[in-house]
Amino acid sequence: MRREQEANHAETLAFVVMPDHFHWLFSLQGQRSLSVSVNTVKSFSAREINRILGRRGKVWQRGFYDRAIRREEDLEHVARYIVANPLRAGIVDAIGDYPFWDAKWL
Repeated sequence: MRREQEANHAETLAFVVMPDHFHWLFSLQGQRSLSVSVNTVKSFSAREINRILGRRGKVWQRGFYDRAIRREEDLEHVARYIVANPLRAGIVDAIGDYPFWDAKWL
């Protein structure tokens, strides 16, 4: 996600990385398509995760789901929902205990 932002393809607003998927709230920048940005993040991160863990194979769920947010005032609500995923999944009791998230407003 950081690489997409540094390349000016996306502005990350919030994210959380779960064990087999991630949630990413971002604004596309320039001419890059949604599919290209998501596939770039998934393929690069899968290669790095597998390299670090010394393994091969699937890391992320197949495909992706997208939702357009039309109103600026909905962004913070969606960001809170995204970063609360580890709580809802029962991975942690407090979001501060989970290290793999960030949000522009929080």
